[in-house]
Amino acid sequence: MVRMIRDNTGRFAERPFYQARELDDECERLIRDLLLKRHGKVDYPVATDDLTVLIEMHDADLDPFADLSAYGADVEGVTEFFHNRGPKVSISERISEDDRRENRFRTTLTHEFGHVKFHGPLWAEKFATGDLLDRGLNANKAISKRDNILNAPQSDWMEWQAGYISGALLMPATRLSRLVSDYCAPRELHANIHLTSEHAANLVHAVMDLFAVSREAAEVRLLKLGVLTTTIGQPSLFDQ
Repeated sequence: MVRMIRDNTGRFAERPFYQARELDDECERLIRDLLLKRHGKVDYPVATDDLTVLIEMHDADLDPFADLSAYGADVEGVTEFFHNRGPKVSISERISEDDRRENRFRTTLTHEFGHVKFHGPLWAEKFATGDLLDRGLNANKAISKRDNILNAPQSDWMEWQAGYISGALLMPATRLSRLVSDYCAPRELHANIHLTSEHAANLVHAVMDLFAVSREAAEVRLLKLGVLTTTIGQPSLFDQ
């Protein structure tokens, strides 16, 4: 059972606390089960169609061509919760209709799924207690801005978790660890590869190719797992 702690943002009385390993394990399970159910095998990259099915399998409606301009020019995803039915996930038409932004679309889909799966119970409790009354027009929504899709500050715990979940779904830790090991072992490399190095660039490209993600998504994932670093001496999650 997930550990609950005080929500210092004031949005909820309590909020879920996840260790990174917990999110990695649960996201990998979700993707593995989905791919086995739909295709009978686990291959990467995860198809975009599979990601839309993942959302719909969790009782959420998906609008991939939404006009979100009313929320601001930098909003690319909105998940809205209701007291009498499943949530609605809306993705900005600006990214879903642009083939050049396919990877951005995929990271936004998985980010919003993080809200559906991991944060939905928080809104369910607020509906049950009537705590959403008089809280404003957007009180029942998770509104995701462009700059927070992948790498929100940890002080914004909900967006940080959704961003981590996005990376963990698209680039599951076990397969990513194998990729890193296959690259590093023959070269006698260890963790803490500096982000600006040639080896880091090679790893980022390998992750981009295998998982069909953007450079930014690959870098953020490798940094969060401690494979890459911007400092010296940072431990790797793969070594813990």
